[in-house]
Amino acid sequence: MVDSSQPGSPQSGPVPDYALPEGYRHVYSGKVRDLFEAPTGQLLFVASDRISAYDWILPTPIPDKGRILTQLSLWWFDLLHDVVPNHVVSTQVPAAVQGRAMLCERLDMMPVECVVRGYLAGSGLAEYQATRAICGNGLPPGLVDGSKLPKALFTPATKAPMGEHDVNITYDETIVLVGQNEAQDLKRLSLDVYRRASAVAEERGLILADTKFEFGIATSGRHRGLMVLGDEVLTPDSSRYWPADAWSPGGPQPSFDKQYVRDWLTSPASGWDRNSGEPPPPLPEDVVERTRAKYVEAYERLTGRQFA
Repeated sequence: MVDSSQPGSPQSGPVPDYALPEGYRHVYSGKVRDLFEAPTGQLLFVASDRISAYDWILPTPIPDKGRILTQLSLWWFDLLHDVVPNHVVSTQVPAAVQGRAMLCERLDMMPVECVVRGYLAGSGLAEYQATRAICGNGLPPGLVDGSKLPKALFTPATKAPMGEHDVNITYDETIVLVGQNEAQDLKRLSLDVYRRASAVAEERGLILADTKFEFGIATSGRHRGLMVLGDEVLTPDSSRYWPADAWSPGGPQPSFDKQYVRDWLTSPASGWDRNSGEPPPPLPEDVVERTRAKYVEAYERLTGRQFA
């Protein structure tokens, strides 16, 4: 995420496939989101249907993905308002991006990905297998892929440029990056949000294995000077959700995200070598449909609403 306290200039990234009214200035495009400065000086976050895997933006979009991510984030922001303030100002946005955009207040973003892990998976699993710790948090022996951790852990990472991996860091390194008071706030708020969200997911028959948050200090508006939750929150793009009734430690768990995409890309059917440096091929229709269905199912199970 760019430092959204500054207007900035257009950054490298995908070109948005829609046109906004005069007065909206393109600031940045990431793997999934486009960021614009609105005529009011606030920021317009637009979630596209782009999907990424293995640090590549894929050439095939997933229909409705941007709407699902936005509507789920808004649902969570509302549910968490008593835990932490968020950056959303309004959903009154231009017609071209209606349903997949939020008008937000400016934040001076913290240069840290605030990751919380309740279960062992992904880069946390790899680090545990190598060091029996994650980000300096020592863990007992005998844990396996999918194991529940003794307690939820704050495992921060540095934000990497597009196309590069985030790097896990310790809490002490976080203090060096942002300051002691800010680091304490990031850890406390991240764990508070995770605990609330994990309990909500559990009520819906889902395990929130891990997730990542982005925070910033509001530079104006009603939250000026406060630590605020920004970007997206608790979506299948930023979180690992597993069906509780299928949880079985000892290997990869079924998940509500882009696993179909990853599995196809690494299968012989794709013909793609992820180490070749060549971009991935287009996704076949059945992979697109199954991936969309997983995003819709995650939204409907969490919110209890029908996606339309």
